[in-house]
Amino acid sequence: MKITLFYHSILSDWNHGNAHFLRGVVRELEERGHRVEVYEPENGWSLQNLVEGYGEEKLEELQQYYPGIRTNFYTLESLDLDAVLEGTDLVLVHEWNEHELVKRIGGHHAKNSHYKLLFHDTHHRAVTEREAMANYDLTHYDGVLAFGQVIRDLYLQQNWTRKAWTWHEAADTSVFYPHERKEYRGDLVWIGNWGDEERTAELHEFLINPVKELGLKAKIYGVRYPDHALKALADAGIEYGGWLPNYKAAEEFAKYKVTVHVPRRPYVEALPGIPTIRPFEAMASGIPLISSPWDDAERLFTPGEDFLVARTGDEMKEQLKAVLNSPFKAKEVAEHGLQTILSRHTCAHRVDELERISEELGIAASKIYLTPKEQVLHER
Repeated sequence: MKITLFYHSILSDWNHGNAHFLRGVVRELEERGHRVEVYEPENGWSLQNLVEGYGEEKLEELQQYYPGIRTNFYTLESLDLDAVLEGTDLVLVHEWNEHELVKRIGGHHAKNSHYKLLFHDTHHRAVTEREAMANYDLTHYDGVLAFGQVIRDLYLQQNWTRKAWTWHEAADTSVFYPHERKEYRGDLVWIGNWGDEERTAELHEFLINPVKELGLKAKIYGVRYPDHALKALADAGIEYGGWLPNYKAAEEFAKYKVTVHVPRRPYVEALPGIPTIRPFEAMASGIPLISSPWDDAERLFTPGEDFLVARTGDEMKEQLKAVLNSPFKAKEVAEHGLQTILSRHTCAHRVDELERISEELGIAASKIYLTPKEQVLHER
């Protein structure tokens, strides 16, 4: 297939978690012989912040982890959809795009039936900012890919679309895999952005306070940490590492003994079954994971085996002590989580699902699945 993707960015993951999954999906699609083109807005805020804060050399470093990764920049004023979508079989438009772009692509599809068009939603705004999401014009879209069942059901219940599929995020195991552990640099590492005060109390209860009270050596990476957050880290003796390129996260996990997952409040209260991408990546990296409560309504994992659960700050302290004081327990949890990821939660699994959805939409199987002979030719 020729597949065209409209996303905020594939080059930058500065405060942009969708790049994590997109990179892995694009690489997997290309390895299977599909032709993929990614389009992102010129001067997008994530890429601008990356370059302004860390320089163009970070884009060169990205090539070391994703050789040949590339994108196409566009402006709404100059975007020629006839040219861009010529010969395309499948188009994915991410929900973090301008309403005008979403509408224009839908309008183009109404007059051009040679491709299938899907809207991809990977955020909680369908629940927390329903009016803004309802303003996306999906009239001429063939369906929606939603990163959780609750979001999928909402699109159908609100009549925003006629068809919708659940398409969870997953780990890009070309980058997220257990790295060699030479020497530990500390006890706990956490990688995540502070955000919009959606989990301030939770970060104190399940991360900052337990580290302080147990006297752990810890490091935190992320962006958008306000002064009060930085002060709290300093008071707890936690080192702040600033922004960390996502492709380096697995290397950092290998330097520490444990990590934690602290979901944002909207995911806990209104979006059961959606863990976000961070736990997938941590488990794929082979580090023991302890999570504050979230409802695994879709049975993606086995809580208590793939990762440990702490319902309170006191329980988090007990779970941390259990992992840090027992190498056997730490290894048991890490290996169970890793095997679950490898068995059903990799970008390869998600591309399998996307190919099946493409066939369901009516794209010819001959375009979707390469024959053994075609595969050999592609690999050459």
